[in-house]
Amino acid sequence: MATLNEILEKALALGASDIHLRMKMAPIFRIQGRLVKTNFPELTGVEIFEFVKTILPIEKKKEIPILKNYDTSYSIPGVGRFRVNIFKQRNTFAIVMRTIPTKIPTIEELNLPEIIKKIALEHRGLVLVTGTTGSGKSTTLAAMLNELNHKDSRVVITIEDPIEYLHRDIKSIFYQREVGVDAEDFFSALKAALREDPDVILVGEMRDPETVRTALDAAETGHLVFSTLHTLDAKETIYRIVSFFPPYHQQAIRYQLASVLKATISQRLLPKADGKGRVPAVEVMITTEAIKERILNPELTEEIPNFIEKGRETYGSQTFDQSLYQLWKNGLITKEDALKYATRADDLKLRMEGITSGELKI
Repeated sequence: MATLNEILEKALALGASDIHLRMKMAPIFRIQGRLVKTNFPELTGVEIFEFVKTILPIEKKKEIPILKNYDTSYSIPGVGRFRVNIFKQRNTFAIVMRTIPTKIPTIEELNLPEIIKKIALEHRGLVLVTGTTGSGKSTTLAAMLNELNHKDSRVVITIEDPIEYLHRDIKSIFYQREVGVDAEDFFSALKAALREDPDVILVGEMRDPETVRTALDAAETGHLVFSTLHTLDAKETIYRIVSFFPPYHQQAIRYQLASVLKATISQRLLPKADGKGRVPAVEVMITTEAIKERILNPELTEEIPNFIEKGRETYGSQTFDQSLYQLWKNGLITKEDALKYATRADDLKLRMEGITSGELKI
């Protein structure tokens, strides 16, 4: 029998990003985006149950008989931290854990665009980091707050589910609140944060209309608000935020969003050309006057990608295809992967072959 800590220490040693633990299955690690079977023995129901009891905070242990799904974090002192989801499947517990590096990576180490440093130092407004689950949103936000922490003196309140990266006070003061432990939910914690003298508020995820509205109000009243959404790009992000509200509120939300949104950062992780890790392809939308007009007018929202593309030289914005081209040109990704993830693969292919299509401006 392997202990939970032995499994997790092995995962860290192999550079795994995720650990899957389930009855009648040996632990499986995700390494560089691929699932890898381990040589641990198959886990029994008793072992999984003991792992659940080990992970759960004391106040939750009594709820085990009725527990269906629970998010939390787990630490091995001096070794590492993990984001955890415990859930029921086929009437038995399963556990999925995400490793959280103890060192917060820098924007340069993550190979993110230089403009993100400037976005991190905004003084007010809303900044959204979007992407699918596992695309690195939390890591990008941590790197941005780390940049701010080294460059400016502000009060930063984070509301997370669960807390992932731990921030030390350097130039800024950090208060980190965990939903379910330090706060009831995102909405109530965000409302309370407005009375806690914040300059910067991080809302781990905008999950409901109340949280979205309060985040918009906070940005409108002079705070810098960071948050995430599970959307693929800037255009879809606008539609998603508006869709949180009934039709008779949507135009008012568009006006508020156009006035407070500073930038959206959307990312996808691609395998590196050398097979050693992954690298983000990043779309960056800077909210210019032209973008504001397209947020306000539902009939023009579809044009947002064109204005992101045109704003590369002047504002530092970029589309996914522009990002993919640069990653390929720098030898970080293969041509095949660039075209696989491209929005307009034919135009990108022409550009790679030295033919300018007249549409893709890179």
